[in-house]
Amino acid sequence: MNFDVICFDCDSTLSKIEGIDELAKYVGLGQEMSQLTDAAMNGEVALEAVYEKRLSLIQPNINSVNDLAELYIAEIVEGVKEVFAILLAQNKTVHIISGGLRQAILPLAHYLGLPESHVHAVDIYFNEDGSYRTFDLNSPLTRTGGKATVVAMLKAQGSLVMIGDGKTDLEAQQAGAFVLGFGGVVDRAIVRERADVYTTEPSLLSVLEHIL
Repeated sequence: MNFDVICFDCDSTLSKIEGIDELAKYVGLGQEMSQLTDAAMNGEVALEAVYEKRLSLIQPNINSVNDLAELYIAEIVEGVKEVFAILLAQNKTVHIISGGLRQAILPLAHYLGLPESHVHAVDIYFNEDGSYRTFDLNSPLTRTGGKATVVAMLKAQGSLVMIGDGKTDLEAQQAGAFVLGFGGVVDRAIVRERADVYTTEPSLLSVLEHIL
């Protein structure tokens, strides 16, 4: 298959970490948060049931979000830089669609050669002293079906594939997208069963044969 628009999840797809879990570790809530994240990514609870709860408990400040941005790049999945270089060299339209925090993902996108307008994630807002204020409550990416909403807008640009590890990535199928499940970091049964194609290779280079 050869797709015009290639969309990637971020956490456990482009980077080996789950950003919200890393932020939780800063405040000693790592184990509790990872259980909530897993439940949402495995489709056991609705995303909107945990999204606000996690951020309200963690209260991430501007320093922890900046640290997370560096960690996303430090923990980049094998082959990601090469995959983006190949796709952009072929003039493919590449986007990141994530329920993660946009300010933490933007430096990774810049590192990979993507413009900010091709990063679809959730904005976080801080008080003047850098403490947590709130997040974009209107973002579709904070609730179930949000990725389908974003994909539906992008699909006007051509045939589209969504690549990711979680239940939320499967939502792209609702908008008529092809879903390539990436289990190279986390192997989720629901994604293995429902994705159009699935790979557990640790390198993201494994997806190229399915999308070009």
